[in-house]
Amino acid sequence: MSSFSTYDRLSELFKSSSEIPFTNLSKIVLIGDCHRGDGSWVDDFRHNHSIYYAAIKYYYNHGFTYIDLGDSDELWKNKRFSDITNIYSDIFRLLHNFYKEDRYYMIFGNHDMVKKFPSFIEGNLQMYYNSQIDSYEPLFTNIRVHEGLILNNLDSQSKILLIHGHQGDLINDVFWKVSRFLTRHVWRKLEFSGHKDPTSAAKNYRERRKVERKILNWVEKNNQAVIAGHTHRPSCPLKKELPYFNVGSCVHPNCITCIEIVNSEILLVKWCIKTREDRTVYVDRELISLPKKI
Repeated sequence: MSSFSTYDRLSELFKSSSEIPFTNLSKIVLIGDCHRGDGSWVDDFRHNHSIYYAAIKYYYNHGFTYIDLGDSDELWKNKRFSDITNIYSDIFRLLHNFYKEDRYYMIFGNHDMVKKFPSFIEGNLQMYYNSQIDSYEPLFTNIRVHEGLILNNLDSQSKILLIHGHQGDLINDVFWKVSRFLTRHVWRKLEFSGHKDPTSAAKNYRERRKVERKILNWVEKNNQAVIAGHTHRPSCPLKKELPYFNVGSCVHPNCITCIEIVNSEILLVKWCIKTREDRTVYVDRELISLPKKI
């Protein structure tokens, strides 16, 4: 499929997506590609569980709005969403707190594409079973899950298109059910032997570059900023580069990455574990790029 398909998909989303207004006083964090699993050996998220929790607790306590850019839950390898909520009930409790304060927005990705279906939302996202207290609790009551969103800066009148980034990628967009089948029944088993999924933009350099080129083509032709995920490669352009940003992921070997918008500036940051002189460990936040004015 040519880049023209991606161009059409992004153009359609830019016209149809809901807008989130913000000002110089707003604080927003964009996080994607958590790939939360069931806690088993194929759960890529489990080694960063504590880092992620510390990061979103910081954002919650400091008044940030959380925008999820998709693939937050690994629903290709795992059939049941409840297996994920049971393992990470502490995380979902905190995400629920964001949501009930109108500080949480959700975009679906290719690995959690089922979230676009009302039947899945009704059966899985309204409530969850908290195994720690042996009862059901509200989760995202009446949530609307988006394919795209637009951040609208009311001070500068500039807009940013928010997407997961799989749009127009044939195997991950149009034929996502085939990819899900292969991931669940073939690559899930082969991962233990060290094999990587060749269709994955995150694990295949050529696929990653191809996806990024398609999005960059749309950005250049429309002179329109985009923030995406999907490739797991964090990116914040230099001053003269095209305004394509990528949040990275929460499954890097030793850290998670995300994008903050504070004072109408974009910052690419990472959270990682460090050790003090007294050998105690702590979770720290670091800037990866200099702030970029929107």
